Amino acid sequence: MTATEVEIPAKAGTSGPVPRWADLAAQATMWCAVPSGIWRILFALGLPAGFTGSQDPRHVRFILPYVVALTAFSEAVAFLGMGLVRPWGEVWPRWVPVLKGRRIRPLAAIIPASLGSVALIAIWTPLAFAFTTNDDPETPHGAKAIILFACYAPLIAWGPLLAAVTAAYAVRRNRHEKGITMVNALPSRRDSP
Repeated sequence: MTATEVEIPAKAGTSGPVPRWADLAAQATMWCAVPSGIWRILFALGLPAGFTGSQDPRHVRFILPYVVALTAFSEAVAFLGMGLVRPWGEVWPRWVPVLKGRRIRPLAAIIPASLGSVALIAIWTPLAFAFTTNDDPETPHGAKAIILFACYAPLIAWGPLLAAVTAAYAVRRNRHEKGITMVNALPSRRDSP
C-alpha cells in the first residue's frame, strides 16, 4: 500500500471538535423560526391579530394549509443548519439511498448555507425598520403590533447566526481536509527502505 492509498476510517462524530458557541448558534437558528410560525398558524386559525379589511384572514380562502406548509418549510430549512455541527452534515446518513456513507464535500454545504444566510439577512433585516413606519390602517397597531414584531424579530438573527455557524463549519472542515492531506503525504512503513 502506498502513502496515497492510506484510508482514514470515518469518525462516529464530526471531523474535529465543534466549538460550543457554534453548536448553540446552530440550535438558535432553529428557534428563530418558531415564534413567527406559531403566530402565523394562530393568525390563520382566526386569532384576532389586528389585521382588517383585505388583510383579514377570514377573507382569504385556503390560508391555513398555506400557512402550515410555510411554517413546516421554514422549520425544515432552519433544521438544516444543524447539519453544520452534526455528523450528518459531513457524511450522508445510512437512510439516504444512493449516497449513504459517502463523505459530503465541504463546499456542498458551505455554498448553500452561505447563500441562505445572505438571503435571510436580505429578507429579514428590513423587518427591524418596518414597524417604525407602520402607516397602513389595515395592519396591527398598539399591543397587537408589538406582539407581531416580537414574534417576527427573532428572524432578524437567523441569517447572521447561520453565517457564523457556516464559517465555523468551513474552518473545521478545512482543518480536517488539511489533516487528511498531511496523513496521506506521510510514507507508510512498507514504503521505507
